[in-house]
Amino acid sequence: MQAMVKSYPFYVKLTCVLLSIIAICYIAIFTKEILSPLIFSCLFSMVLLPLATFFENKLKFPRSVAAIISVLLLLSAIVLLLYFIGTQVGKLANDWPQFQHQLNITIDKMQDWIESTMNINAKKQLTYVHEATNKLLSSSTVFATATLLSLSSTLLFLVFTFIYTFFFLFYRRLIKRFLLIVFLEENKTIVTDVIENVQYMIRKYIIGLFSEMAIVTAVVCLAFWALGVKYAILLGLITGILNIIPYLGIFVAMILSVLITFATASILSKTLLVFITIVIVHLIDSNILLPVIVGSKVRINALVTVLGVIIGEMLWGISGMFLSIPVFAVLKIIFDRIESFKPWGMLMGEEAEELEILEKKRSLKNKTI
Repeated sequence: MQAMVKSYPFYVKLTCVLLSIIAICYIAIFTKEILSPLIFSCLFSMVLLPLATFFENKLKFPRSVAAIISVLLLLSAIVLLLYFIGTQVGKLANDWPQFQHQLNITIDKMQDWIESTMNINAKKQLTYVHEATNKLLSSSTVFATATLLSLSSTLLFLVFTFIYTFFFLFYRRLIKRFLLIVFLEENKTIVTDVIENVQYMIRKYIIGLFSEMAIVTAVVCLAFWALGVKYAILLGLITGILNIIPYLGIFVAMILSVLITFATASILSKTLLVFITIVIVHLIDSNILLPVIVGSKVRINALVTVLGVIIGEMLWGISGMFLSIPVFAVLKIIFDRIESFKPWGMLMGEEAEELEILEKKRSLKNKTI
């Protein structure tokens, strides 16, 4: 006797879906300090896995030693990059008096323009500025405390991220066996396929992302150096690093580059050339580099990418913006292999890719017929 499958009304299903989404978002926000470093360490461990495997198999290191050396190499690379950026920022601080002078000139010109167009004299403008300054100074203690807490939390975040990366590398076989056992035996093939594809995709995606970052950094540095822009290397690094954040990062890099160039050069034409250079680099990157280097690894469409970046920023801030793309890419891999979630996987992918998959299925079906 066949069991009766109960069908629920649409509004009941919709209510369950909405409650599930709310619960997932609440859990994600509440457990940010735990999940965020865990996901970062998971990504790092997938990238370092070939290196750790090389140390184990070729050099015959114990697994713990291989994992520690791999993590230390990654940490050394990040420390060197931060040290280089810090030295460049220190040089930029030497131009602070010039920046203040240029800022005062710009403020005077803005005051004249406001007075001529809006009929607000300079005295009233200064009154507004003094009121805003007093409010800012009154909350300076709160701001300093928040900054100190932010720096300490960032340091703890980095420490736990590298600790988790070591444990992921050390216990990787145990974690894989757990994932295979926790699901039913009939799903073992699908789970194995998902694990292998996620590892391959994440590794290729991060390597492609860093390759794209290196190319953008080199091109911007050379372009700014040719234009005679001061701090060309620093501005190129800022542009390349922020370019990792889709769509929003290049906009922030453009504002910083324009402001620093205007403050140090005091030449409007050079500032305009910096703006045009970043726009051209962004167009080349988004239309050529991104599809070839990164897009071939993560096949999610632009709409889902933008939504993922916005949702990630709303949930986890800057770290969420970085993690949104790989997390959505992993979800697409899972959705494509579960029958009930395949429509969602199709919605997240590119239209041309989905049409190609449908054509292959049709051709295979015709051959079997």
